[in-house]
Amino acid sequence: MALPPRNLLADEASPYLQQHAANPVHWRPWSPAALQEARELDRPILLSVGYAACHWCHVMAHESFESPDIAGVMNRLFVNIKVDREERPDIDQLYMAALTAMGDQGGWPLTMFLTPDAQPFWGGTYFPPRARFGRHGFVEILEAVSNAWHKKRADILRGAGTLTAHVQDKLGATHDKGTIRPETLPDIAENIHNMIDRDAGGLKGAPKFPNAPFMHALWLSYLNTGNAAHRSAVLTSLEHMLAGGIYDHVGGGLARYSTDAQWLVPHFEKMLYDNAQLLRLANWAYAESGSELFRVRIEETIAFLLDEMRVEGGAFASSLDADSEGQEGLFYTWEESEVEEVLGSDSSLFFKYFSLAKPPSWEGKPILFQTPDQAMQAVVNAVELKPLKQRLLSARGKRVRPGLDAKVLTDWNGLAIGALAECGRTFGQPDWIEAARMAFEQIVGTARGGRLPHSTLGKKAQFPALSSDYASMANAAISLFEATQEPAFINHARHFMGELDRWHADDGGSGHYLSASDSEDVPVRIRGDVDEAIPSATSQIIEALARLASATGDTDIQEKAWTIAEYAAGRASRQSYGQIGIFNACELTREPRKLVMVDDPASPKFVPAANQCPDPRRVDLVLPLGRDVEVSLPGGVAPSTEKPCAYLCTGIVCLPVIADADTLEKALKARP
Repeated sequence: MALPPRNLLADEASPYLQQHAANPVHWRPWSPAALQEARELDRPILLSVGYAACHWCHVMAHESFESPDIAGVMNRLFVNIKVDREERPDIDQLYMAALTAMGDQGGWPLTMFLTPDAQPFWGGTYFPPRARFGRHGFVEILEAVSNAWHKKRADILRGAGTLTAHVQDKLGATHDKGTIRPETLPDIAENIHNMIDRDAGGLKGAPKFPNAPFMHALWLSYLNTGNAAHRSAVLTSLEHMLAGGIYDHVGGGLARYSTDAQWLVPHFEKMLYDNAQLLRLANWAYAESGSELFRVRIEETIAFLLDEMRVEGGAFASSLDADSEGQEGLFYTWEESEVEEVLGSDSSLFFKYFSLAKPPSWEGKPILFQTPDQAMQAVVNAVELKPLKQRLLSARGKRVRPGLDAKVLTDWNGLAIGALAECGRTFGQPDWIEAARMAFEQIVGTARGGRLPHSTLGKKAQFPALSSDYASMANAAISLFEATQEPAFINHARHFMGELDRWHADDGGSGHYLSASDSEDVPVRIRGDVDEAIPSATSQIIEALARLASATGDTDIQEKAWTIAEYAAGRASRQSYGQIGIFNACELTREPRKLVMVDDPASPKFVPAANQCPDPRRVDLVLPLGRDVEVSLPGGVAPSTEKPCAYLCTGIVCLPVIADADTLEKALKARP
């Protein structure tokens, strides 16, 4: 059936697609029907990929997609498909890889031209409507691409086939096993360390992203080797990041990245995944360093997530927009006079601990930030400053708020659930653990026939899930198990990994595909090996298998984790920096750590010590004193539950039985 010649986004759940539902462009959502239309019309596809909080996506939409003249050209020459990259990361990653293979840096909005069979042949990112910024104009490009399609089709088809084969080999192929060596991650971490900005932290240069997988690699290297320089790189990066303008000093939470090299001028969109990963890193850093800065930022960021990002039912929204009233950062920025109007005579105290900056590259109002010294002093006087920040927050709440992308993404929520559960343990905050449980239960409640959705918004759910959804939720379940010791969470984790195998496993037992086997609209099934702002799907799968093996003592799961890690390492060795998450996860299979504590539930001694020493390599189990339980140590040995004690094991080797909490704490904090 032919699709009607009009915009078809009105019924889509995605807020990003809804933003484009009134465009004069005849947008189609990505679907078998849209692809069939392109084949029947023998017309190339214009694919536009973005997300709701993307500033330059808004700019291109306003300049080009809202223009009847430009829309007329698009509608005449192309089948126009709009994709929310957060809903369809499998489509986004496929065509982003094609663009980077052409030599483009990539980014969003992603603008790709495809053959009617959905093979990419040319593309870019943002294009102005008319030539400027050294870029060709969008209308000029549309006409040139269409002209080439009609006059040089054979060449285009040949090139598109070659490019598609290259992308398939890069993202979807099976390669030989790699070797998981003890020196691999420290060597990669040292190379990352050489890229670190010694003054401001993060990677050298601009723009600056939090880059959690790189920070995770440095932290694991420190834990495994005792390399203090790698520890320092993480702590320095976090300290500067959490003092800079990229952090919201009034309302809490981290923006996506800074446009400069000093963490000062952010792109103001706030993403759930950035803040979830910040919580984990800051939690490890706080436990290691005792820095109150990390404690305060954790508390502020969790308050932000619970106050501003939760949707009805307890799960978490995807993002907050950068723009309000058509201006980026307007909601978050302050003139000095505005602060003085709110705080009155207390403004002098406030500006003792906070600063405003308006660098030449920034056209908006001044940005609130702290010098590192101000950040440390503000922590010391946090009680005195809290009511001042609350007054500013209340005043800011009267402004026009940035848009909330309220869709619930399963994999991003898994990251947030795990972070809340882990921080809840460290800080002794049962409310945080309960918030994690509520989000978990909401997502589990949206499953159909045992299968998770990838995205939900209200009553609309997008099926099937991606491999990252099952892996992320399995990891979240294991973190909730550690926080509550409720066996039901292990059952959930087993179920998620079973569904992962059923719908995503390859035929050779070497790993999984990102898309499900019954997805009907995926031109190329890719592995999901490449890290983006979050660790890759493959790395999360390996992590979940390794942790589940430790939690259950199931040697079959352990062997499976090792096999998948070996194959993933073989693929990742071809592009280690884009796949650092895989090497991080391989460390969990190489030397899994397991802590079994026999403790009195009414008056625990070992559990508080373990909670104060979070370690991404370790899974913690608690056995009630005097009860028979089906838990084994490495080698199949059953621990005795006759008296309080702890067993700390690395790989197949366990330390002598630990009889007191102080000894356990020393063992957990020991470094090579």
